[in-house]
Amino acid sequence: MLVDVDGVLVRGRPGDGRPWTSELRQDLGLDPDLLHQHFFAKHWPDIVIGRAALEEKLAPVLAEIAPHLTYQDFTAYWFANDARLDVELLAALDLLRSSGITIALATNQEHVRARHLIGSLGLSRHIDDIFYSAAIGARKPEPAFFRAVQDKLGLKGQALLLLDDSFENVEAARRLGWQAIHWAYGSRLDREMARLIGAGNLR
Repeated sequence: MLVDVDGVLVRGRPGDGRPWTSELRQDLGLDPDLLHQHFFAKHWPDIVIGRAALEEKLAPVLAEIAPHLTYQDFTAYWFANDARLDVELLAALDLLRSSGITIALATNQEHVRARHLIGSLGLSRHIDDIFYSAAIGARKPEPAFFRAVQDKLGLKGQALLLLDDSFENVEAARRLGWQAIHWAYGSRLDREMARLIGAGNLR
C-alpha cells in the first residue's frame, strides 16, 4: 500500500488542521501571497523534483521579501505547522502492516521535509519505505514517478494500492493498472477497502 502524505496522513496545523500559512503574517511578519509569488510559484517545481535545493532557493527569497527571517527559523515554523497527523489512519495502517502488508509513503516532497517527516515527525515507526519526488526525479501524477515505485518494489498493477487526495494522482495510478483510493476528509480506510472488495477490485 502506497500512502500520500499531505492531505492524507498530514493535514495542516497540529492544533486545528488549518493551512500552515494561516497566520504566517501575524506570526512571522511574512505575506503568504508574496511567499507564493517569489518562492513557491517560481522555484518549487524544480525543488520538488530534486533539480534545486530548498535552502539554495529559499534563503535568497527570504533575504529579499523578509530579511528579518532566517532560513532556519522559517523552515522550523513551516514544518512545525504542517504536521497534524491523522492518528486514526496511522492506527489502521499499523494494523495492516502487522498483518504483513507493506506500507510505504508515495509523496511529492523535497529532501529536507522528507527527512523531517521520517525522523522528527516519527513516520518511520509506521512505514516500511518512502518514495518521494525529489529522490525519484519526477512527481505525481507523472507516469515516471509511478514506474519508479514499481521498479523499486518489483511489483506492478493490482499488487499496488494508492491512497491519495488528488484525483489526478489517483487517475494516473489507475492508468498504470494500480488500485487507487481517492482520499477525502472524513474517509476511513476500512470503509474504502470494503468498497474495493465489494466492487471486486481488491482481493
